[in-house]
Formats: sequence, C-alpha cells, structure tokens
Amino acid sequence: MSRPVRPAHAGALLATIFSVQFLVALDVALLNIALPDIQSDLDFTANGLQWVVSAYLLTFAGFMLLGGRLGDLWGRRGVLTVGLIGFFAFSLAGALATNAAVLVAARAGQGIAGALLAPATLALIAAHFTEGPLRARALGLWGAAGAGGGAVGVVLSGVLSEYVGWRAVMLVNLPIAALALVTTRRGVPRREGRDEPVRLDVPGAILVTLGMAGLILGVTAGSEDGWAEPRTIGTFAVAAALLAAFVVVEARSRRPLMPLYVLGIRSVLGANVFGFMLAAAQLASFYFVSLYVQQVWGTSAQVAGLMFVPFCVFVVAGIQVATRLDAAVGPRVTLTVLGLVGAAGLFWFSRMGPDDNFLTGMLGPSLLGGAGIGGTLVVLGRAATAGVDPRDAGVASGVLNSFRQLGGTLGLAVLVSLAAATTRGSDAASPALALGEGYTAGLAVAAALLFIGALLGFALLARRERAPEGAPASVIS
Repeated sequence: MSRPVRPAHAGALLATIFSVQFLVALDVALLNIALPDIQSDLDFTANGLQWVVSAYLLTFAGFMLLGGRLGDLWGRRGVLTVGLIGFFAFSLAGALATNAAVLVAARAGQGIAGALLAPATLALIAAHFTEGPLRARALGLWGAAGAGGGAVGVVLSGVLSEYVGWRAVMLVNLPIAALALVTTRRGVPRREGRDEPVRLDVPGAILVTLGMAGLILGVTAGSEDGWAEPRTIGTFAVAAALLAAFVVVEARSRRPLMPLYVLGIRSVLGANVFGFMLAAAQLASFYFVSLYVQQVWGTSAQVAGLMFVPFCVFVVAGIQVATRLDAAVGPRVTLTVLGLVGAAGLFWFSRMGPDDNFLTGMLGPSLLGGAGIGGTLVVLGRAATAGVDPRDAGVASGVLNSFRQLGGTLGLAVLVSLAAATTRGSDAASPALALGEGYTAGLAVAAALLFIGALLGFALLARRERAPEGAPASVIS
C-alpha cells in the first residue's frame, strides 16, 4: 500500500506535483509561435516543420501508459528522477541543435521523458493525499499547472522568440526541471512500489506503445494526405489491430500493464471521455486564437502571447470556484457546469471579428474559457482516479493523459483541416479575412466539442461510485 506523506515533506510533494505538471503542459504549446523562426534558422521544409510538434506528441502518447505503470511498479521517485534528468538533457540538446534532425530527435526524447513524468503527478495525489483540504489543494495545483502551463507556453513562446530567439524558448525548461528534481528528492517517498516481485508486462507494453504511436501517425497522415487516403486508413487499421491485441493480452495477463477494471469504473470512464473532448477543444482553440490575433488583427508575436495572460488569471479563479462547487454538489455536476461555461467562452472566441480588439474580442472570452477549462481540470483529476486502487494510480493517470493527448492531437488535426477548407471556400475581400473565417469556424466546432463533452460527462459519471467486479478489495465504493 502507499506510504502516508509526513507533514514535513507535504510542501515539497505539492511543489513536485505543480512543477512537473506545469513543465509537461508548458511544452505542449511552448514552440507554437516560435515555429516560423525555427523553420528559417534550421532550414526546415514545410512538411518537415510539423515534426517539431509531431515527434514530441508521438513519443509522449506512445509511452504514456508504460510510464504510468513503471511508476506504480518501481516507485515514482525513481521514475520522476529519470524523467526530469531526461527532460533537462533533451531540452538542452534541442536548444543547441544545429540542424533539423537534431531538433526533431531532441523533441522525441522530450516526449519519452514527458511520458514518464505526466502520469506520476496525478498518481502522487491519489496515493498520498486522503480526502480533505490538503488533497483539494493538491488537485487545485494540478489543475492550475495543467491549464496555466499551456497558456503560459503561448505567452513565453511569443515573447522569448521575439526578443531573445527560439533557442531561449527551449531553455525555459531547464530551471523548472532542476527545481522539480530538488523537490522530488525531498518530497517523494523512496519506497512506493509494490511489495510483490516486480514483473513488467512486456508484451502489453510493446503493443500499447506501438498502438498509441500508430494512432498519432494516423492523425499526422490524415492532416498531410487527407483522411480518406490509403496511407491514413492503413495506419489507423494497424493501430486499431495493435490496441485490440493489447486488450486481449491484458485480459489474460496475471500482471497486466493496465488492469482492465480501471475503465470499468464509471467515474474513470466519464472523466476520460470528458478529458478527450476537453483537450480536442482546448488545444485547437489556443492554436486558432493565437493565429487570429496575429494574421487578422496584425499584432506581433510578443503581443499575441501577452494577450493570453488574462486567460491564465481566470484559470486560477475557475479553480477556486471548482473546489467549492465540487465540495457542495460533487464532480458530476461540477464538470458539467464548468464544461458548459468553458464551451460558452470558446463560442465567444468564435465570434471574434476583424474590427475587434483585446477588450472586445479577448478579455470576455478569456474570462469564461479560462474559468471553465481551469476549473474542470481540478475535478477531472479526482474523477479519473476515484475508485482506483492507489497501487494502480499511475496507470489510471496514464490512461487519462493518453485520452487527453489523443483528443488534443486528433482535435487539432481535424479542426485545422476544417478551418483550411473554410478558408478555401471563402469569398472574403482579402486573404486575411478568409483566414479569419476559417479560424472562427474551427473555434465554433471546438466549442461544440466541449459542449458535447460536458453532456457526455454528465451521462457517464455516476452519482456514487461502486467498485466494479474484478477490482481489488481495497477499491473504495
């Protein structure tokens, strides 16, 4: 069983949870605005440039479940240490890259390191904080780091690439990783693994890693070649076959990489479905809004980044509301209400016009979007691990992160294709206005995805969780 946190180390553990989650969320959006500078500096081709993003997403999603399970089996302190050292080293290698191949390889390495880190943060909360104010605070920090990290990534990407250069954007990771390494050594207990002999489910690890990587490759192929092309369909078919084989192996394994009872818990299933839709909407929205204010309003990269500061502020406000609302009415109602608020904010963004400015087009949507999205992340983390044995918290967190990663990647690819089609069919008076029509169309669909996600979450989440058949005896109903 998990070891209780001693009060002397609770602060260090909270600092670890926040800094690691912030680091992972930051890097999902950190290079978005810096991509044009990277392309010109390292002579990337137009098709090659997307691999700066895709290489990270491919390895991050592919190794996520494995990273979560390694933490459960071998202890999260050691896994976090390896992941943070790796993230530090690959970030430094990326900042010093002299050609495109080195940068893409460094980004792939960051993704593997991130897959070790991301599941551990939520697992630490599930394993070491019982219900009460300290657990609520931990979940609040986890949610703030997840929502705020993405928004801060956009801000820093614009400001640093404009005034210092894109390499400084990569170097941002170094002090955060170093700080997290210190707090990990101080706050995370040495012994967290299981008492029985450790045996990793190697067949399951290989199948799920290749299957998840195949899904990301399929999304990449769809965005490049088209969704009906043989390459795209074939890649998705292979990925589906690998994941189906993974389920069969897990059902028969005595020590599965992912105990299947986890997805039999309604709160976990509902949280993952909601998380998929939330990520699909959120990542695409950051992308479209940052492009709209630069290419339609004509703002500079650093000003575009700074426009996201209010979103970060309202995330904090949303977390405070979510904590109180969750205590009063539970996660089912809280996720639904705040999901609808977030969807309203994204829909408001979709009403941006060429004559709007920061006050009329950004501030109001940021209030609703930041508060709704930030608040849902706090409750999402709790729901995704409710009813799960603390010894399986890492894999439950890995499942949530995998669903969110797939949702963000698939949502961005599909909505970018939709926006491009809208732009091509536009009869607007200028190319900039045609681009704006495409971006707002993408934002409107993103709002619809989050709206649907909120309704699905309400339908799937149970009012009172019960332990499913086959779950360990320590699962609380």
